[in-house]
Amino acid sequence: MSHLLVIRSSATGAASVSNQLIDAYLAALKPGANVVDHDLDRDPVPYLTAATLAGIGRPAPESDASQATRVLSDQLVAELLAADTLVLGVPMYNFGMPATLKSWFDHVLRAGVTFRYTAAGPEGLVTHTRAIIVAARAGAYSDSDSVALEHQISHVRTLLGFMGIRDVTVVLAEGLAYGEEAATAAIGAAREAIEKLARASA
Repeated sequence: MSHLLVIRSSATGAASVSNQLIDAYLAALKPGANVVDHDLDRDPVPYLTAATLAGIGRPAPESDASQATRVLSDQLVAELLAADTLVLGVPMYNFGMPATLKSWFDHVLRAGVTFRYTAAGPEGLVTHTRAIIVAARAGAYSDSDSVALEHQISHVRTLLGFMGIRDVTVVLAEGLAYGEEAATAAIGAAREAIEKLARASA
């Protein structure tokens, strides 16, 4: 049985293109998959603070808040380690990922757990998981004139790679603000691509 971890981070609910594409992926999956589905808009992961930093293993004072953070971080890490496929819904907010998704990453990137430092440098420890980045954005940032402004997919790829997740597929719907025809075409192409991924999954 396949184990999927789905992380949604859009603030627009059912109107979200990334959410709609994730829904299409899940609907096209073969029966029998075990799916854990988190919506970070409805149930956000708290941002780290001085009071909670020790909960993710950083050198900081312990507190009741840090202990609660450790419990949450342990849960989120366990879900990640149990998954063979990680599906991330990533809309572009001000050229990057939503802050809620960054907070999830802050809780699962833990030294000695999902990565470690060695004499040769950092080494990712989550090497059995593949990732699908389901990205949506109003503008178009794939060509050479605007690629320097893109800190959405590139940042997510960096964080995944740091944990050892290098089998990454991107499904992208961009140019959504360039008129109804352009948006329809972009969403249609992305939906076709993600449904094909789902049908090909084990």
